[in-house]
Amino acid sequence: MAMVLDNVVPFGRSMDEYIKMFNLTDADLNKKIIGISDGPASFNAEMTSQGKSVISVDPLYQFSSDKILQRFNQVVDNIINQVKATPNDWVWSYHKSADELRSNRVEIMQKFIADYEIGKNNHRYEVGELPKLAYSNQAFDLALCSHFLFLYSDHFAYDFHLNSIQEMLRIAKEIRIFPLITLMLKPSPHLDAIVKYCISKGYTVEIKKVEYELQLGGNRMLRIAKKVK
Repeated sequence: MAMVLDNVVPFGRSMDEYIKMFNLTDADLNKKIIGISDGPASFNAEMTSQGKSVISVDPLYQFSSDKILQRFNQVVDNIINQVKATPNDWVWSYHKSADELRSNRVEIMQKFIADYEIGKNNHRYEVGELPKLAYSNQAFDLALCSHFLFLYSDHFAYDFHLNSIQEMLRIAKEIRIFPLITLMLKPSPHLDAIVKYCISKGYTVEIKKVEYELQLGGNRMLRIAKKVK
């Protein structure tokens, strides 16, 4: 992997955020789940503590817990200051303020770090990245991708998105992606073509409004699943 840690902003989300971002039901939480580009989310740690099955995949996991935490501490205040400088770009419904957002991200990082080395030893945190994943066909019930696909549409072309989504559909019966806007708070230019392609291939495709919104307009989730015969 060619990831350079100095280029990474390691912000993670909690289990409760995942539930709201991906509209996860109790039945969903009991499925075999893979989280792609999970970063330092506490989702895996919290799910594991409840006896659930999650594997998290991210190139970030090539680094030690000390290195990840050090990088987080280097960038967190700068990121929060950027948030405070752009007040109209954020919705304070889940997180009530930029300062509360910071506190939540610190708490999530602490939970992640406490679980990380144990989880690596148990193969719950595995190094990998789209558009190619080292898992067998239909190895998972549900694949989740948070804050990567569509968000970075300016960095990754349509073909990367298509190949990544095809790969997720190869390893999982159903996939969900959140959010569907870019870093500039615009609808992803790749979304419509991806939806049309997946419908043409016989998948069930839904765009659902969800309870979670932090970036203004970032409250929709894409669900793609194989049709039940």
